[in-house]
Parts: sequence; C-alpha cells; structure tokens
Amino acid sequence: MRFLVLAIALLTAACGTESTPDTSPPAEAIPEPAEAIPAPEPASAELCTDMGPQTPRDIASAMGLNTEAFPLAPPASGMNLCNIHTHTNAEHKGPGFSLFVSDADDGGYACNETPDLSEAELSPAPGAYEGVKPGDTIEVHWVHTSCDASPGEGLGACVPEACSDPLLRVEAQAFLVVNDPEALDFTTMTYDGNMVEGLHQAKSIPSQTGEPVLFRGSTTGPSYNQSTCSPARVTWNVRPQCAKLDINSLHRWAEQGNVFNETHSHGVRQLVTAVELLSPIE
Repeated sequence: MRFLVLAIALLTAACGTESTPDTSPPAEAIPEPAEAIPAPEPASAELCTDMGPQTPRDIASAMGLNTEAFPLAPPASGMNLCNIHTHTNAEHKGPGFSLFVSDADDGGYACNETPDLSEAELSPAPGAYEGVKPGDTIEVHWVHTSCDASPGEGLGACVPEACSDPLLRVEAQAFLVVNDPEALDFTTMTYDGNMVEGLHQAKSIPSQTGEPVLFRGSTTGPSYNQSTCSPARVTWNVRPQCAKLDINSLHRWAEQGNVFNETHSHGVRQLVTAVELLSPIE
C-alpha cells in the first residue's frame, strides 16, 4: 500500500512536473536584497504533522522536529538517474539564494547576485525552453532511484511498477540564468544516454558551488504546502551557492529533444518553515 501511495503521489503531483507549461506571468522586477521578506506561515493547527519530513527548506538552518527516520539513499553515483527538471525560482533558500521573490507558484527565492547583472546578461533570449528568462533563478533537480529504471518523463519514471519501495535521491543546484555564452552550459549536465558502470548517470553535476547539505525530505512542487504534504520519502543533497547558467544552453536542450520531454521550467512549493515538518540536519 505504501508503494501504491508513493507511486500515485509521484505520478500526479511530485516535484511539480505537471503536463502543461507554467503560464504564470514572470516577476516584473528583480528583487533588491532589502525587499527579501519571509513567506507567511500557516497556523499550527493546519500543519500536516502526520506526514514525514517535508521539502523545500532553508538549508542554512539545521533545526527540525520531525524525527521520522528512513534510510538515506546511497550516493548518486551508485543509483540510476531517472529524471531531470527545473523550477523557477529556487524552491530552497540557501546562503547564495536568499532573496525572497513571492509566495506565488512562480515565486520562491532568487540568487543573491541577481540585482548586479549587466544589461548584456539580461538581454532577451527567446527560445524553445519556456518559463524562464535572463535574470531568473532556476533550481535544477537531478532525481535518482535505487530501482532498475531508465530515465524518462516525470517522476513516474523513478518508480517503475516492478520496483517496490525504492530509495530516492535528488541532487539540487540553483542557477542564475543569464544571456552569456561564457556562463555554464546546461547541455554538459544532462543525460544523453550516459552510462557509468552500468548505471544511468548525468554527464556532470556541479561540484564547485560549496559542500552540499544532505537531509531527509519529500517531493516538492506547487501541489504541496504546509497543510497538504507529500507522502514520499526523499534524500536531498542541495548545494549552497548559485552559479551562472547560459539561457541559450537551456534552449538547446529543449530544441534537441530529451528523454524527459522537458521543454519548460516548473512552479515551486513555498518554503517549509514549520519545524514540526522539517527533519533535523545532522
């Protein structure tokens, strides 16, 4: 039964991988640091405390009162990559992405360097990848599974029917999207059939953006909040600093086609701030 609940949750709402593009209007202005304010918390009576630990969170805070334990997933190098997708803006809050944007489905947090971008970096760059523009922050999720699974569309690819109660792991990185060919190229971090010792693997995942923060959590996406929680159990590994990413490489990823059928960036789940819903970071 637990597997059934998990599979349904992943297929329908987890991590915001909806079947239709995010049509929410972009933010009209780049936030200044002085405008960074926390999202409001719901009343304690509304918290879904009967669920396991939730995500996203402020990775700079180790506080958490949800002690429901489940096995941490092994390193990503020992698992199969099963999905790659992006969210606009960052779902997590971190030392390098702490500018609060809004509490809308396209809100979340922006990279701290956002107000300092040049006109050239912010110049329009239309293309095939929708829901993101120069000046936006995105959070990329590389999702891994302990199942004998192949990369595919949506998080259902991570929980094939023959695999019961898998371990799941998400490697996460926030990027500041710019129009600059000298910035990082997203196509060097995708899949394209890459196999390493018999496992499906991303071609690369950033390793120069600080020591990742490892913790227990859930799936994300705008379908969930502090009163409607995700039942999934996920090991998270979130890098604390942003990196600049060339928007044209996102467009190339969409134009070339990918096994995940990703052509747009998704909405966000607002930050989980209630300590009753957070796992302690060890």
